[in-house]
This record gives sequence, C-alpha cells and structure tokens, in this order.
Amino acid sequence: MADTGDNSKTELIEGMNALLADHMALYFKTKNFHWHVTGPRFRDLHLLFDEQAAEIQGQVDAIAERVRKNDAMTLTSIGAIARYTQVADQDDTTLPPDAMVKELRDDNRAVVARLKALKEPAEKAGDNATDGLLDEWTDMAEERVWFLNSFLK
Repeated sequence: MADTGDNSKTELIEGMNALLADHMALYFKTKNFHWHVTGPRFRDLHLLFDEQAAEIQGQVDAIAERVRKNDAMTLTSIGAIARYTQVADQDDTTLPPDAMVKELRDDNRAVVARLKALKEPAEKAGDNATDGLLDEWTDMAEERVWFLNSFLK
C-alpha cells in the first residue's frame, strides 16, 4: 500500500490502533461480565458473553496484523489501550444483568461507528484488504448489537 501523500495512511493506522484498543477493552469487559453475571438468565448470558468475547478476541490479531502489514507499529501496553479506547472500564461486579447487556450493546454500537468511520481512510490510503475486512468486522459487531438488544426486549 502506498501513501498518497495526504496523510491517509497515518489516519488509517491511528484509526486501526484505536480499533485495536476498543477490541482489547471490549474483550476484557465482555469476559468480566461473563464471569460476574448472575440471576435467572445466568446460563444464557454467561454463554452469550463467552461467545461474543471469543469472537472479539479473534478479531484482535487480525486488526494488529493489518497495522503491521501497513509497515506501522501496533499498541504495546495496557496503558496504550487505555489511551486509545472509547470503551469505559466497568469494575462493578454486582451490576444487574440488564445493565451489563445495555453496556455491552452500547459499547458494540460505538465499535460499529468506529468501524464505519475507518472505511474512508482505508479507501483513501488504497488499502483494499483492510477496507474489505472492515465490512466483515462491521457485520460481526452489528450482530453482537442485535443479539444483546434482543435480550432487552
């Protein structure tokens, strides 16, 4: 991929690292809720959270490798993740199940927005591979939102 001289590659790399941070933070939050969910829907939510965490974790390496394939550096620490992510920490282990579901739904919606915002930088940078992956990752995140939202109806 060649930089077009208009900082498009830099914009894409910064956005991809922010996306990586979101996925790392969202993975940990989803596992946190998996470990701490209680109540009558325990089994269903415990399994859903675990499935979603596994999917998110599976995307982490692909995102980082796209950054590296663009000859750039990825995030290197928990501190870097904290600086780049838009996913807020949640340390309350007594959160009601519906609050967990709402929080994950909203975090996944924010990830969808970030994914969609990266389409233009990928196109400007001429990175067709990342552009195509963004579509796949958006579909996966939208499905997570759908599943979580369905629990609240």
